[in-house]
Amino acid sequence: MSVNVAILVKIASVLLFAFMSALVRFVGEEGVPLGQVVFFRSVFAIIPVVLIYSARGELRAAVTTRRPLGHLLRGTISVAGMFLNFAALARLPLVDATAISFAAPLITVALAALLLGERVRAYRWSAVGIGFLGVVVMLWPYLDIGRLIAEGGADSAVGALCAVGAAITTASAVIQTRRLTDTETTSSIVFYFSLVCTVVSSVVLPFVWVTPTLAQLAALIGVGVLGGLSHLLLTESFRWAPASVLAPFDYLTLLFAFVIGYFAFREMPTVHAYAGAMVVVLSGLFVIWRERRLAAQRRLDATRPPTPPT
Repeated sequence: MSVNVAILVKIASVLLFAFMSALVRFVGEEGVPLGQVVFFRSVFAIIPVVLIYSARGELRAAVTTRRPLGHLLRGTISVAGMFLNFAALARLPLVDATAISFAAPLITVALAALLLGERVRAYRWSAVGIGFLGVVVMLWPYLDIGRLIAEGGADSAVGALCAVGAAITTASAVIQTRRLTDTETTSSIVFYFSLVCTVVSSVVLPFVWVTPTLAQLAALIGVGVLGGLSHLLLTESFRWAPASVLAPFDYLTLLFAFVIGYFAFREMPTVHAYAGAMVVVLSGLFVIWRERRLAAQRRLDATRPPTPPT
């Protein structure tokens, strides 16, 4: 598979994720309990994972693990992130919730320095700081809690806080995934992610279950299947192209969210969302560009012969 095909697979993954987010928004507006949405997202995502790995003969490798507690930690963090992300999608315009989520790569840089001991130079710290200013710009309409309560918009303020919390948990899950890749295969990480999320989310299901209508049931199943396929396509794209090449295409999610939000929910982003998202995207792209330059420099240094002693 060529890099161009890997890019197309990545774009397909991003598009499916955008449609999944729209379905989450739909069932949220329909009043489906959050715990029920998370359960369907988890249980129906594991079905395509098992089918595809079985067809490839990779199921044994997927279930083999040396670090079950590491998978449990990652899965638990991811479930918390799902709850927060879905709560945000149910309360905010689709593009606003999506834009705030792009704080996650910036938070990942900070956590990698603090928890993994990665060396982060001034350039990337500057990009992270500027990116966080962009997040503040996006959050600005939701920060005046008193005004929002008076105008009946406190729900959107809660959604904004949930979106920030989801970005933090997403970054935490990325850090835990980096730790797991030292010993675990990609297939086992994907499989146990789906399995742990299913088990953990099922704990709350009996307390929140509401019998869905046919349309709600179809949307809930769609949330799970699209989420699972998106995750698989994302993983597949990384088999054939470096992460630094594929990462910029994540920002297509904003475009897809804008189009879907407008046509499905008649939503128009605020000026704050436009301005803040632009700052966050540019900061994220700078971090990606910087990572690529540093990686290229490391490869160049590795190929240079050692300097002879004088």
